Amino acid sequence: MTMEMKDSGSVVLTAYHPHSPARIPGMEQSFVQDIPPGHSPTSRKSLPRCRRINRMLSNESAPPPAFSRSNSQASMDSTSMEDFWCEVESIKESREDGSEEATLLEFKPADEGELEAEWLQDVGLSTLISGAEEEDGQALLSTLTRTQAAAVQKRYNTYTQTLRKKNKHTVRDVRDIFGTGDSSPTFETVPVSPVPSNGIQLPGQKPVWKSVSSNSCLDCGLDKGSSSITEELSYEVSFSESITVLPKPQEWPKNQRFKKEDSALPNFIVRKSRFGLTEVGDLSPEDMKKIRYLSLIELTAFYDALGVELKRNRSERVRGRENGLFGVPLTVLLENDQKKVPGIKVPLIFQKLLLKLEETGLETEGILRVPGSASRVKNLHQELEAKFYEDTFDWDQVRNNDAAGLLKMFIRELPSPLFTVEYLPAFITLVEKISKIKLQLQALHLLIMLLPEANRDTAKAFLQFLKKVVANEGKNKMNLWNVSMIVAPNLFIYKGKRANQQEMQAATTTAHIVRLLIRYQDILWTVPSFLISQVRKMNEAAMNNSKRQMMFDKGVRKLLRRKTMERERPERSEGAVTFPPYLQTDIPEGVIRVYAPLHSKVSMAIQLNSQTKAKDILARFHCENSRGSSQNMRGQIQSLHEIGGNIGQHCLDPDAYMLDVYRANPQAEWVIKPKAS
Repeated sequence: MTMEMKDSGSVVLTAYHPHSPARIPGMEQSFVQDIPPGHSPTSRKSLPRCRRINRMLSNESAPPPAFSRSNSQASMDSTSMEDFWCEVESIKESREDGSEEATLLEFKPADEGELEAEWLQDVGLSTLISGAEEEDGQALLSTLTRTQAAAVQKRYNTYTQTLRKKNKHTVRDVRDIFGTGDSSPTFETVPVSPVPSNGIQLPGQKPVWKSVSSNSCLDCGLDKGSSSITEELSYEVSFSESITVLPKPQEWPKNQRFKKEDSALPNFIVRKSRFGLTEVGDLSPEDMKKIRYLSLIELTAFYDALGVELKRNRSERVRGRENGLFGVPLTVLLENDQKKVPGIKVPLIFQKLLLKLEETGLETEGILRVPGSASRVKNLHQELEAKFYEDTFDWDQVRNNDAAGLLKMFIRELPSPLFTVEYLPAFITLVEKISKIKLQLQALHLLIMLLPEANRDTAKAFLQFLKKVVANEGKNKMNLWNVSMIVAPNLFIYKGKRANQQEMQAATTTAHIVRLLIRYQDILWTVPSFLISQVRKMNEAAMNNSKRQMMFDKGVRKLLRRKTMERERPERSEGAVTFPPYLQTDIPEGVIRVYAPLHSKVSMAIQLNSQTKAKDILARFHCENSRGSSQNMRGQIQSLHEIGGNIGQHCLDPDAYMLDVYRANPQAEWVIKPKAS
């Protein structure tokens, strides 16, 4: 039977953390103790036991509570969540036997002023709080769209009003910051008309958004032969600006249910524009930092446009271990691992566990679902801690189900959740308050862009593995919904004030989030082009500010005059200023000079036309340098990079039309080199 789930809208969100200096008084040791009395499982030795737990959590054993729910909240047949609750039971067992030390973090309440101050700092606008005049903040403000500007303005107004009430100190008036003369300050925003992918709107040029070549789109559908509907996603206009009509509250579906069948999810495709697509690893760390600022502003504007509150947590910081493998912060793990393998982005132990399972476990029936031996996993855990970095650990002794148990243990024992404490509520809200899958996906996309680099890279590796598990469903009997139910309690662990139905509601919500993460991961790790366009504008604004500052610097002007005089003297010609390639006037319009330091022919001038693609330039270099290049270089995947100008560094899509990219950034340099792994 189908159970309708309802809630009072007051879910208490709690994150499980294995390492904490002290337990919080009055808090339970483990979230699973909130399962109603008589329902707490003590053993996972048989599946019927798990089925009895699910029946206890269904309407067969408890009448529906007399409280309402959010209209967009979905329901799920309780028997379909069997794997979820069996996994919860397994997690409890691992804590009871001492292999994991579990404590709960309490999220401390904060007033609006404090939350808004943190928000302004997180989006790179701390200058609005400090009152300092910094160019980066001004450059960021100059790129905002109408909805983004409104989101910033709303948070700053709340912050200043709160401070005035507390009489802490004099607060700058928003009119002084944004240059407005009335009590309703507004930003000068960028146009909301579509702009080319990864570029800027060019004078007299119409936006381009169309299919190119046979590999023209990013298709996120696991089952190519399914009857799922197919929708197109556009990255050209910000998501918040695309929301034109908001359904009235009573128009939200009242009885929407999650359907566990994979075909219930639509297929989404992202058409490549003439600028191609950009993945998160294709941009420089400096530009990705700006992407994070803009993503938080856009996410806030997106939720505002939908009439949904963007909630975030404040938690006590938990300091994890500084050495070892399990319970160590990702950043610390990577610092230690990079001493052995420079440039590594995913912890070595996590990579090894994934590799072990990919080599021998993908076809194992019930992989991830069937638990390994608790005693073996505990012993392997201890042995790994002692022998892993000495390269003396015997991986052949590790059974596939035990390796899966270690993998899940690694994720659970991270001092901070993989998807961060701050935005766990936002992940839940996108399902509970947003009904359309497309809108859920857009919100999820921005949340992924918000993740710290270490979290994002580790999550990407994990989801790629999960996709391979689902692809082997015919042999391992693990479909998308099965995998999502098993993974959800390891990534998202909640505790509601009400038992039974509310815990089941959290289960279905988190399982659906994981399902979206696995199914649409190729889309989620593609940087929306409207964000790249804004980064370009930020960089241009910063460069213009720097130029203006230099013009008023008397010392610089004197230096320039002296250099000019030296340049005019033939005998002192060696002191002349050498201009970078993009300032040399001997290069005709539409011609770029491409550098390839690893090739025998290190540079080449190339005339661009409307059909020249990045892969055409790569093919030309490969053809002319195939004989003289080293064997090692031939085995590397070479990519064309756009460097400088209004971008830090950008690895171009092979299908990018170069004349369009050149016109968007005429001051860039063009370099062929291996793509960063």
